[in-house]
Formats: sequence, structure tokens, C-alpha cells
Amino acid sequence: MVETMHALVPVLAVVLAGLLAGLFFAFSIAVMPGLGRAGDRAMIEAMRGVNAAILNPWFAVVFVGAPVAVLAALVLHAGSGEAVAAAWSASALVLLVAVYVITFGVNVPRNNALEQAGPAERIGDPAAVRADFEGVWVRWNHLRTLVSLAALVCAAIAIAAH
Repeated sequence: MVETMHALVPVLAVVLAGLLAGLFFAFSIAVMPGLGRAGDRAMIEAMRGVNAAILNPWFAVVFVGAPVAVLAALVLHAGSGEAVAAAWSASALVLLVAVYVITFGVNVPRNNALEQAGPAERIGDPAAVRADFEGVWVRWNHLRTLVSLAALVCAAIAIAAH
């Protein structure tokens, strides 16, 4: 059982970190550029819909599960004396914490502001609402994409060092 956990937990950490990085990557290369081509009201309405839809159990499993699985891998590596693998897992964990800081420090507040602006058809100046949201959200999403990709690489290297 212990050997199975030592084999599966680091793989789960990589899979979940990869799904998280992939989610942010998809927003960077497809979702936000696509919404960028829409009019102000359409962009606001679509993004509000995305923000509501993403709060689902699958997203929660990935968003919460990635750092939990990486932490579990770190504990397993450290507990079995695998210092190099533990160090790489620790690096992945630090990077995932940075993703959380970006998400809750920048992206979520922008999402909340968009929600508080109300339905797109009722916004008096949709261009201003969009301007307050889009540029900041996109720039910081690009950063969390890169940081989560780095976390994925660290988690994968931890497996190789195992």
C-alpha cells in the first residue's frame, strides 16, 4: 500500500498541476483572445457566464487538489529520505501558492467587480467596465499560466528524481 501511494501520489500531483496549468493556458491563448474580439456588452456577459460556470466540482478538484497532491508528494518524498524529489515538490508547492496569491489577489477581485457591475445590458458604460477588467485580468492570467507551468515542471522533475 505504501509503495502504491509513493507511485500514485506524485503522478496525481503532476496530473492535477498539469490540468491547472492547462486551464490557465486555455484562457491565455483562446478564451480571452476570443472574448477580446467581442463587443463590450458581449464580452462582459460571456465572462460573467464563464465566472459562474467555472465554480463547479471539477474545477474545485483541480484547483484545490493540485496543491494538496503536491503537498502529499512532498511529505512522501521527505518521509522516505528523497531530498532531491522533496525539494522539487517543495518548489512546485511554492509556485502553486503563488498561483493562489495571483488568483485571489488579482483575478478574483476583477471577477467580483465584473459581477458587481451587473448584467451587461444594464451597464451604462460597458467600455469603462471592460477597461477596468480585461487588461489587468489578462496580464495576471498570463503570469499565473507561467507560474503554474513552472509548478508542473517542478512536480514532473520530482518524479524523475524519485
